[in-house]
Amino acid sequence: MMSPCLPDEKSWKKPLSSLTKKDGVLHLAQVKGSVTVNLPVVQQLAGGLIVSRTGNSTVAVVPTPRDISGAVLVSTGASKIGNATTDKDKARRLFTAVRDAIRYDPYTVSNDPEHYRASHVIESGRGYCVPKAVVLTAAFRAAGIPARFGFADVRNHLQTGTLRELMGTDVFVYHGYSHVYIDGRWLKATPAFNSELCARFGVAPIDFTGDSDALLHAHSADGSTHMEYVRERGTYNDLPLDNILAALKQAYGPLIFTQRATPLDAFHA
Repeated sequence: MMSPCLPDEKSWKKPLSSLTKKDGVLHLAQVKGSVTVNLPVVQQLAGGLIVSRTGNSTVAVVPTPRDISGAVLVSTGASKIGNATTDKDKARRLFTAVRDAIRYDPYTVSNDPEHYRASHVIESGRGYCVPKAVVLTAAFRAAGIPARFGFADVRNHLQTGTLRELMGTDVFVYHGYSHVYIDGRWLKATPAFNSELCARFGVAPIDFTGDSDALLHAHSADGSTHMEYVRERGTYNDLPLDNILAALKQAYGPLIFTQRATPLDAFHA
C-alpha cells in the first residue's frame, strides 16, 4: 500500500465537483494549462481521497470530511462561518463553535465506529476529545481548509475522583486535536473543553487565533498544574481508530467502553 504524502495547499482545496466516475473508477480532474488531466483515485479513506499524481511515484490527499454527505455537518459549518472570507477567520469561528456547541464528556468513550462520525457527534451534542477533533477536522475540510488529526498522551492534574477511579490513572492516552494549515503553517487546535466546563474548573477556555497553536493550558488560574503533555502520538490524514481503541483498552481495560449511568461530578454539574 502506498504511503500518502501531503500535497500543496492548492491540491488540498481541489473542489469535490472535480471528482468524476468513469468505468466504475473515481477520477480527479486537474487542469494543466488548457488541458484537463484525469488522474485515477488509487485509494479511498474515510477522511479523504488519495489520488495518483504522477503514476505511482507520488500521491496527493484530496480531503473530504468524515461523512461529508451528512447535511447536519455541511449546514452547521456554513452557518458558523458566516461572512468570514479568509481561512484564518473561518478557522477561528469553526473552532469556537465546535469547542462550545459540543459539550466535553469523558464518559462517552466508545468502541462503536459510528460514534466517531462527525454527524453523530454533532447530533448528540457531546463527546470526548477524539470525537470533537473529528468534528473540527471535518468542519475545516468542508470549509476548504487543509486539516488532519493530531494525538498526544496528556496528564490531567484536575481530574475528578470519579473519572480517576474509572481510568485508574491521570494520563489520557491519544488525546485528540486538529492540525490545521493556515497561511503556510500547520497549527494545533484543541477544541476539547467547552467554556462552561472551563469555568467550573477555574481555567480559561482555549482560544484559537489562527496565528499560533491552541493547546491545553499547562496551569489553572491559581497557578497550579493543569495539563502536561507527556508523549506525542503523531499526525494522521485519517482517523486511526483501531490504534486509538487498542491503546484505550490497554491503558484502562475493556470496561472503559461499558455504558454506565452518568456520574454526578464536575463534568455534569
